[in-house]
Amino acid sequence: MSFIETIAELEALYGPTNEASTVKVADHVTELYRPFVEASPFVALATCGPEGLDCSPRGDQPGFVRIQTPRQLVMPDRRGNNRCDSLRNIVRDPRTAFLFLVPGSGTCLRVNGTARLSIEPGLLDSLAVEGKPPRCAIVLETQAVYFQCARAIVRSHLWDPARHVDPASLPTPGAILAGMSGARVGGEAYDKAWPERARATLW
Repeated sequence: MSFIETIAELEALYGPTNEASTVKVADHVTELYRPFVEASPFVALATCGPEGLDCSPRGDQPGFVRIQTPRQLVMPDRRGNNRCDSLRNIVRDPRTAFLFLVPGSGTCLRVNGTARLSIEPGLLDSLAVEGKPPRCAIVLETQAVYFQCARAIVRSHLWDPARHVDPASLPTPGAILAGMSGARVGGEAYDKAWPERARATLW
């Protein structure tokens, strides 16, 4: 198996970067990029830390990432599994990226920057849903904001219902937990209880 070992080899293989790939980059959320943030209900959150990299799914009501200023985005940290992988990374290494997806659109929005975790009561209260504020908020100072062309979405048929996978064809979370724990946790009871547990703890 052959591998690329140098940047020179990489650039020789792919050739020069075209202008459309570079002119689209801003250091803030422009008025043309703002609609993507406001319409997105799903963000892939990328962080890095001493143990390595992490990419975590974040979803909420469309526009859940607030544009505090053109150079600052705020993402509430809603309830989850309490592993806090992304949050641990941000505390130790601020380099962070958001990838915004908008259902039905092939265009993604990429935002790279540095993040901190805010516990400012006024900010958290302003992010409350059903009277429940997040325990903290990720505040991202933007460094690069740019769109990603639609090729990946087109190739994947991500939004095409005819290509959606039947969930019944995949292992359930309960089955995975039971298999990984020697049946100490998980199983059918876990799967049956999860929808109500999720509903009661969504925010």
